[in-house]
Amino acid sequence: MITISSISFGEDVEREVLDTLRSGVVAQGPKVAKFEERFAELVGTRHAVAVNSGTTALIAALQVQDLEPDDEVLTTPFTFVATLNAILESGATARFADITESDFALDPAVTAERVNERTKVLLPVHLYGQVADMAALMPLAESRGLAVVEDAAQAHGATFEGRGAGSFGLGCFSFYATKNLTTAEGGMITTDNDTVADRLRVLRNQGMRRRYEYEMVGQNFRMTDLQASLVLPQLGSYREQVESRRRNAEALRTGLKDVDGLRLPSELDGRGHVWHQFTVTLGEDAPIDRDILAQRLYERGVGSGVYYPKAAYDYDCYRKHPRVIIEDTPVAASVARRCLSLPVHAALSDGEIDQIISAVRDALEAS
Repeated sequence: MITISSISFGEDVEREVLDTLRSGVVAQGPKVAKFEERFAELVGTRHAVAVNSGTTALIAALQVQDLEPDDEVLTTPFTFVATLNAILESGATARFADITESDFALDPAVTAERVNERTKVLLPVHLYGQVADMAALMPLAESRGLAVVEDAAQAHGATFEGRGAGSFGLGCFSFYATKNLTTAEGGMITTDNDTVADRLRVLRNQGMRRRYEYEMVGQNFRMTDLQASLVLPQLGSYREQVESRRRNAEALRTGLKDVDGLRLPSELDGRGHVWHQFTVTLGEDAPIDRDILAQRLYERGVGSGVYYPKAAYDYDCYRKHPRVIIEDTPVAASVARRCLSLPVHAALSDGEIDQIISAVRDALEAS
């Protein structure tokens, strides 16, 4: 079975972890600090503040916005629910704008229509490894006085017109096990704002700057040196991994470009895609639906994934929530019914790429 993701660690990671174990410093320490420094360089910001998950990164980034109970955060419904959970954790109200099918991210025109006097934060999600249309979203945020928090959980090293994902506002990244860079669990917040970075470092450490000297109500959001040890060696070869993903994506695009009823993802002009996922959408006139395609691929030895099967708000626990405002998002609802992610990870061989292409073609042409 060709899996949707591949997780493996080399001897360099084993040596780094062993070095940490032998050092006796396994909580937040010098390895975390080194990871922060190198990740800030990757993104192109002055600061990177490590935390213990991508969700925590979003929660902390929203917490330092000092939101009031009636404030609203405007985001996309086509995202993992961590985005929505973080908004609710902050005490704010969540409101949604629709997406475009070209990048699976916020539609700037619809977003502008949904901004109101209660909107305080714009929260775009850079989905599947490609940055949202920040050329349109940033002027909107600036003209309306909105803070920008970027959910860049899947966009490590992605760029928009030369700027890194996570460098436009407060960038929030995940290092979950299946991400392009992983610490098993972990997150990072990036910023150029010295004051905000300082607040985040105090916040993640129970509100302490020095032991038992509390400056704010805080949390334990710390990353451990053991987690950082997993990812430090990965950073040295990350560019090569991304290039492998790009080659795989291009091979998939070439092999599937003439398949009727299948819409392929692309790297849009001015954007540097890191291909966390290769997500296709079936046309409304496709001979089979997404779930049948996934089953036929499985029968042919190819794994796939649905990211995501519903809009984030389309569950009872959110539909009934008093701080979740649901408005029509027809593109997101349609894409959620029709999307399917194919393997694109760096461990794929040329033969496996060919197998994926053949399996997709056979599954659709057999109808």
